Amino acid sequence: MRKIVLTFILGLSLSAQAQYAPNWESLNKRETPAWFEDAKFGIFIHWGVYSVPAWATLSNADGFGSYYSEWYWQRLNNKDLKIHKEFVDFHQKVYAGKPYQDFANDFKAELFDPDRWAGILKESGARYVVLTSKHHEGFAMWPSKQSWNWNAGDIGPRRDLLGDLTRSVKAKGLKMGYYYSLYEWYNPMYNTDLDRYIDERMLPQMKDLVETYQPDILWGDGEWDHPTDQWRVAPFMSWLFNESKVKDSIVINDRWGSDTRSKYGSFYTTEYADVSQVKFNRPWEECRGIGESFGYSRNENLEMYSSAEKLVHMLVEIVSKGGNLLLNIGPRADGGIPVIMQERLAEIGAWLKVNGEAIYGTRAVPDAPKGDKIFFTGKNNTVYLITTEWKDVVQAGLPAKPKKVSMLGVDTPLKYTSKGGVLTITAPQLSPKTNPCNYAWVYKLEY
Repeated sequence: MRKIVLTFILGLSLSAQAQYAPNWESLNKRETPAWFEDAKFGIFIHWGVYSVPAWATLSNADGFGSYYSEWYWQRLNNKDLKIHKEFVDFHQKVYAGKPYQDFANDFKAELFDPDRWAGILKESGARYVVLTSKHHEGFAMWPSKQSWNWNAGDIGPRRDLLGDLTRSVKAKGLKMGYYYSLYEWYNPMYNTDLDRYIDERMLPQMKDLVETYQPDILWGDGEWDHPTDQWRVAPFMSWLFNESKVKDSIVINDRWGSDTRSKYGSFYTTEYADVSQVKFNRPWEECRGIGESFGYSRNENLEMYSSAEKLVHMLVEIVSKGGNLLLNIGPRADGGIPVIMQERLAEIGAWLKVNGEAIYGTRAVPDAPKGDKIFFTGKNNTVYLITTEWKDVVQAGLPAKPKKVSMLGVDTPLKYTSKGGVLTITAPQLSPKTNPCNYAWVYKLEY
């Protein structure tokens, strides 16, 4: 019976000739659409009911994720956590023990202007956006029939936040994707009847997202409670890749079961990782916030925010290793993007306007030579040498003598020599007014 129900829900009509069968061995043979590897830089957006309390402890007593404000509800209820009492004390002092569900009435999004958001995201230089369509609290950011009275259409903003942002983002020429949590902390159906939850909530809700909004990315999470076979997502992915309207363009990440990370998906994900240690033979993406939390946290201090210099250096290193950076912002409950986040995005965008040629559409350079504060990307017959320190460059191990060497954003001819496999470039003499950018500089080596 369950197989019949599942087939009905997904609307599957896969024939024996379907290109991708409903198993991960087959699904993983699908090539990742080139647009994803070309894009290199995306913006993650964590926004939901948790944006109302917008608070997390400054203690990392429970390790990874202690700072995540989007976990506020779970921290209030998980007595096994060392930081549990801090959350309870704060909640009692500020909200007098108010039920978390009541925060939905305060999630108004009254300042939300999707066109303005899209403009900020476009100017950041990002090529794609991933919005939390539903986090672990279960609140849907669109009028989802499966989340009755616990979605942005029925309560709070009483608006299709996801749909409005999608239209504005796509109008700017950016790709649009959705984060989706498989599990929900306090959904009674999830906690008592997993199969029914999957058949009546999770699968039809994901299909609604795809059919109604036609995303470019479906970014799974909250998968760790069960292995992928128990989540039964492979048939859905088979439909997604074979029959959906986005079958040729959509990409998925690797979070679809406790056994799928760095194993299955169009691309693999890391989170607040030491990217210098990351090495994958498949497209990958590092996700992290500008601060320590994904959701907006009013408790974060300036020192918890990465500088624009640090973020640009991070982007350069990730791209040099063949990855993408998915950088998160956490809007306020009223729909405003915190100014410090806008500033960081604008600074990255200014750098990319000069140096985007060395980022977009590039790939890692095989067997790239190692250099001090030097990274390499490449495309066609060009190698981009990116230095994060203004200095003369002396670099061995390059393939041959380049036909031409120039600096992006600089018209002045450069002084350089190439002898015995060693390239020496003299940094141009520039004034602060003629320096093309801050944080990192790109030498273009044409062969």
